[in-house]
Amino acid sequence: MSTTPTPPPECPAHAAAATSGGLYRLHGAEAQADPLALYEKLRAEHGPVAPVLVSGDLPAWLVLGHRENLDVARTSSRFARDPRGWRDMREGRVPADTPLGPMVSWVPVCNFTDGPVHERLRAAVVESLARFDKRGIRRYVTRFANQLVDQIAGEGYADLVSAFSDQLPMLVMTQLIGAPDEHGPLLVNAARDMLQGTETALQSDRYVTATLEQLVVERKARPVRDLASWLIEHPANLSDTEVLMHLRVVLIAAYETTANLIANTLRTVLTDPRFRASLSGGHMTLPDALEQVLWDDPPINTIIGRWATGDTLLGGRQVKAGDMILLGLAAGNADPQIRPDPEASVHGNRSHLAFSSGPHECPGQDIGRAIADTGIEVLLDRLPDLQLAVDASELQWRGTLMSRHLLSLPVRFAPRSVPNAQPQVEQPAGHPEHPEHVFVPPQPTAAPVVPGRRRRGVRWWRRLLGIG
Repeated sequence: MSTTPTPPPECPAHAAAATSGGLYRLHGAEAQADPLALYEKLRAEHGPVAPVLVSGDLPAWLVLGHRENLDVARTSSRFARDPRGWRDMREGRVPADTPLGPMVSWVPVCNFTDGPVHERLRAAVVESLARFDKRGIRRYVTRFANQLVDQIAGEGYADLVSAFSDQLPMLVMTQLIGAPDEHGPLLVNAARDMLQGTETALQSDRYVTATLEQLVVERKARPVRDLASWLIEHPANLSDTEVLMHLRVVLIAAYETTANLIANTLRTVLTDPRFRASLSGGHMTLPDALEQVLWDDPPINTIIGRWATGDTLLGGRQVKAGDMILLGLAAGNADPQIRPDPEASVHGNRSHLAFSSGPHECPGQDIGRAIADTGIEVLLDRLPDLQLAVDASELQWRGTLMSRHLLSLPVRFAPRSVPNAQPQVEQPAGHPEHPEHVFVPPQPTAAPVVPGRRRRGVRWWRRLLGIG
């Protein structure tokens, strides 16, 4: 006789067993290989809310519908962000070493709180980020993007992931948070190493934390015009720990999402004839192109981190207090209720879920757009003859529950000479080793916040497509 316990009625595991004979795992090979196909399979079987398993075969609800995603994201009273409400955690079913740890372990940051505490912490982040001059941000992006292009322009071949999209966001963000110039390139590599979970990830994590701790100490003594200083002086009176944790959240979140957005947009430009046709006809500007990618291939597929505060109905499903809810951003973007024709243009429509919604909507989304927009413009303006160097079917991704990260994007182009190109900088001794082929760019120098240049519209797109 089997000793396997029967899931209680109304829980996600019971619902799946009753309808399809078992739960789909969001951490298995199928989910990593083609998550969009899995989402559609779940939608066909379960509708807008599907029972699934996450790491450790723990039950959760995956929200597939666009309207249902908005309902969860906007209703903190029913779906809290605080992971301490997770029933499986409270009842001891979550292993101490779970890979979900960073997403389900409470820390004093705005994205793990609700109510007045959340309002106080988020106000400090949102209002501090709003103090940046957007033209000044584009100035930083232009300078670093040109430095990165300088490193590859003479070769005629490059991997745009390791040499560009994985580098640019962190280089810019280290400047915005106020990290010393000498730490910029090292933080780029340490953050990538940490997120990839390599053997040196823990060492890299300590490096990031120690660097930010030092930054907080220095900015308390000598404030300047950067995010660290503005968080410290904000009327919300953040503690040193709160300042440190929010600098870390902004740095890492901006890196992963923006790196994916840049890579996904460049891949689409190089592989999607429909995309090229829209650009060549002048029907799409670069900001339009980014929004299309945010609909079709958002940088984050799934957000872990809502827990039902009480028994409730969601998409026709009976959700119990303490159940884990996963926001299916990519699935919601593909909901046939709002996109009956997935091939139809969505130009001018920003109702996608790429940055979530409600009180926890990404506060730095405009900065991410500015980094991606300006960086891609510089790259394609400098190298308008980029062509994919492999067949599109050979491209590979590293999949996780939350996102898919393009592993490489090999391209070819005509080599160009670069006057006064700066040499690559070696990593200082004692810094943790990092994955192969990680380019360490020249140490950035301080740049004033000054107005950027006028945008050039689609001129460089037309050069890329050979029509101008």
